[in-house]
Amino acid sequence: MSQVKERPILFSAPMVRAILDGRKTVTRLTMSVQPELGGAFWKVYGAGWGAGISSVPAMPGHSLAANCPIGMAGERLWVQEAWAIAGGMPHDPGYVVLRSEFDGDYDDCGNLIDRWRPAETMDRDDCRVELEITAVSIERLWAGEGETAFESRYVAEGINRIHQGDGEYAFHPFKSEPGPGSWTDPFAAWRELWVSVNGADSWNANPWVWVVEFKRVTP
Repeated sequence: MSQVKERPILFSAPMVRAILDGRKTVTRLTMSVQPELGGAFWKVYGAGWGAGISSVPAMPGHSLAANCPIGMAGERLWVQEAWAIAGGMPHDPGYVVLRSEFDGDYDDCGNLIDRWRPAETMDRDDCRVELEITAVSIERLWAGEGETAFESRYVAEGINRIHQGDGEYAFHPFKSEPGPGSWTDPFAAWRELWVSVNGADSWNANPWVWVVEFKRVTP
């Protein structure tokens, strides 16, 4: 029986928390090879679609899916996040803690947390979040602009839906409580999240992006 192919994927602590809460079930990243418009068709990796189409599914076996750097439907991802060592006294080798679990200098038992290490240095054995890819597609970064708050595709990126009272809601990529800086439109909250990771120039370019949907699986 063949083993399921898996790859590491980096997520920040807020996004790991969003995955654990069930709020984040999709991630997007810029395509390193951008589709080119030739006449009435966009073309990339041997695939083509009409110039007026802004979102394209990449079915298993399709040339688009085969070129997704994160993987194809049915494959798995193991999440790397910032990590540290708690304890670590001469008589105690310490143990790994994850940034999404602790923000302060001490863990729940009062053990001092060592310096936080970059996510990309986390070992596979220390991973606590595994994901299965359920669908892959490509779309323009702004493809969901104008969608209502109810239908917005960007809420699934881990955007917080904040109750403001009287049936009103606000949205923010990091804050979960009412307050200044929140947005009335999930698209604006998504823009803030994207810019925080990729920069304003990337947002303004409105590139084609991979859209990878996933579900959490038990390690």
